[in-house]
Amino acid sequence: MTTTQTHTPDATESDDRWHLALHTSSRRLADVVDGLSQKEMDRPSMADGWSIAQVLSHLGSAAEISTGLLERGIAGDDTGPRREAVTPVWQRWDALSGPAQREEWKAADARHLQLLDSLDAEQRDSVRVPYFAGLLDVTAYAGYRLSEQSVHAWDIEAALDPLAVIPMPEVHLLWERLDLVATRFRDAATLARLGTRQLTVTLTDTSRTLLLDLGAELHLYPCEPADPVGEVSGTAEAVLRLVYGRNRDQDDVSVTGSVTPADLRSLFPGF
Repeated sequence: MTTTQTHTPDATESDDRWHLALHTSSRRLADVVDGLSQKEMDRPSMADGWSIAQVLSHLGSAAEISTGLLERGIAGDDTGPRREAVTPVWQRWDALSGPAQREEWKAADARHLQLLDSLDAEQRDSVRVPYFAGLLDVTAYAGYRLSEQSVHAWDIEAALDPLAVIPMPEVHLLWERLDLVATRFRDAATLARLGTRQLTVTLTDTSRTLLLDLGAELHLYPCEPADPVGEVSGTAEAVLRLVYGRNRDQDDVSVTGSVTPADLRSLFPGF
């Protein structure tokens, strides 16, 4: 009898997956926005109420703030971000022109990635970053950063190309933490209105079936529902964007049963 050995990534390998994805997403976005005119930078993005330039400003200010928080973590300082400290950073970025926001984003993003890459194996295991979501280990922190980077990069890419999608390597990683996103960024009023129910989530391109459990809280579980009252069906990428509040009419996502597409869009307003 032959036993198949399953390789389980160690902590360093796990970190590397997220770090590589951060680099890849940043390079792709830089290629997309390089050479855009001021008029193109002023175009609406897929992030509600933000232009392409404003999304880059958001990413750039976040990279600057995150670099400071990562530096604190490396120094053993667990002081988290405070509004009085980050508000001036946001204001300075908001005052920049569109082209300046693009160039400053690239510089701030490069500094953040360089610092993250500089961590040795011992630091990756020991450093705790005082992030907005709390004190995080390096892998969890990189997950939050990739969530921001990948989804907001899509906000820009899809504004320029209606066929743009989040690349599958990033989709696979973001699915690993999608329950956290779904739980945190759900609309409480819609959740209360829908009441207790279970929905089947079928990912058509990966043959996965999950449980979307609605109740006092909301969770995505990697199992089949016991008593589903409807189904959400679509590709892993399209369903991911639905949970991130970025579902579009042309997306290949179908909803059947007692919950409507409008219900789900209201339930997942995004950020």
